[in-house]
Amino acid sequence: MQHRDASPDLAVPAVQESEASTCPANYNDAVTIDRLQRALADAENAQQRAQRLADDGKRFAIATFAERLLPVADNLARAIAAAEGKVGKDAKSSALVVGVRATQRMLIDALAHGGVHRMEALGVPFNPRLHEAVMEDDNPALAPDSVARVLEDGYMLHDRLLRPARVSVARARRLPNLKVPEPLADLPLVGTRTTSVGKE
Repeated sequence: MQHRDASPDLAVPAVQESEASTCPANYNDAVTIDRLQRALADAENAQQRAQRLADDGKRFAIATFAERLLPVADNLARAIAAAEGKVGKDAKSSALVVGVRATQRMLIDALAHGGVHRMEALGVPFNPRLHEAVMEDDNPALAPDSVARVLEDGYMLHDRLLRPARVSVARARRLPNLKVPEPLADLPLVGTRTTSVGKE
């Protein structure tokens, strides 16, 4: 009888201990799962960043090499312009000009294969992010603040600026200071009412 009476008393604290022991375990499991999920998300983000950097490295690895080739393209264009100026009308048929033009095309094609392309700047509105203004042109036929002349071509590498275009910008036209002639200075302003002498 004593053994039967004692067993129920011993069972109650055993259940309480098991309940107390499961609560921290569940809490620890939730914290551990949350930490694992965060670590997994961080690892995925790091992998994506590394992939983007690798892709950018492949796309823009040519940047330094292309910058060194751009003066070659500039000199070929200058050589063609100088030859055309000396030879005149026969410039297009000159063997020298034909050869230099072929070399220029080959260089432009090689740059384009690497993602480098020339910007069209002539006549477009001046953009300080793409153009470097070195002088102004006072030409009333041009739109104000537009590119009047391209002194050195600008180039893009994919969607990034490789070299800005050196340009001359059309000067903004200013209206002359108009002075009102003295006989007209006493006239009333438009929209004001005057009364004649002797009339109501």
